[in-house]
Amino acid sequence: MKQDSTRNTSYTVDCEDYVHVVKFNPFDSGDSCSLIAYGGNNYVVVGTCKFQEEDAEVEGMQYKTLRTFHHGIRVDAIAWSPETRLDAIPPQIRFCTAASDRKLRLFTSDLQDKNEFKIFDGHSDYINDLVFAPNEGQEIASVSDDHTCRVWDLEGNEKAHFVLRSAGMSVCWHPEEAFKLMVAEKNGTIRFYDLITQQAILSLESEQTPLMSADWCLKNTFKIGAVAGSDWLIWDITRSSYPQDKRPVHVDRARLFRWSRVNENLFATTGYPGKTTTQLLVHHLGHPQPILTGTAAVGSGLTWHRTLPLCAVGGDHKIFFWVTEM
Repeated sequence: MKQDSTRNTSYTVDCEDYVHVVKFNPFDSGDSCSLIAYGGNNYVVVGTCKFQEEDAEVEGMQYKTLRTFHHGIRVDAIAWSPETRLDAIPPQIRFCTAASDRKLRLFTSDLQDKNEFKIFDGHSDYINDLVFAPNEGQEIASVSDDHTCRVWDLEGNEKAHFVLRSAGMSVCWHPEEAFKLMVAEKNGTIRFYDLITQQAILSLESEQTPLMSADWCLKNTFKIGAVAGSDWLIWDITRSSYPQDKRPVHVDRARLFRWSRVNENLFATTGYPGKTTTQLLVHHLGHPQPILTGTAAVGSGLTWHRTLPLCAVGGDHKIFFWVTEM
């Protein structure tokens, strides 16, 4: 199953439908397997993965579907709750989705009889990203084309509302900075908001547009990365509000930026879903060229494993996984 060529995937999982979004659980769920969720045209599937890179007894990769949740509409984004536990009795699965009808849906399941979902209504345009509060998981932040970032409690009540100057593309909540929210806008501005005073406290500028995706480095809270135009950009917020490092990487336009969760110098970017293939590039700040190039037939979504240098992209009836070097 393992292949040598950088372009070929390390592993694939076959899916029932086109995969619009894929998300590894970034939190420890108390189980040796990793949780992964992916969304199609009207459902979300939650499954577990285990890889030979973490368990010598596994040949290649083991994947198992735990449950399929009926969604009824296309899934555009998924966020995992830190309250998800596989080692609890009964287990608890909790995640939130953003859908093409501009609503959020919060799902809670014990993988047996209890399957609940709540709809959060408030955004007036397409929702681009959402995230749970990383420590307690009692709030959810979302950003939208309606030029707002909203913070909700688990009942769907709006707790905070930030007016943006352009479409909100990414929202990040760092476990070490629980009272700050990072919001990236399409116009190239990234702002940090203090959730106690509900004021903007710091802003960064990409000087390039459109900014499509940004991420806050888990391993180093001073590092922010983004893609804008066809470039990736990296900031050290202690040094300047302008990027310290940038590089053109995708011929058309770059679409997504995600930091690895295990190495502060490792990150991945994807190109725009084209007519044929989407390019995945894995970059290391110590190397002038991408250290891995992957292609997926019309890929979407990008996610890193919690403890391995391994990332996944969704595609047509498949999820593609690439293992890279540290």
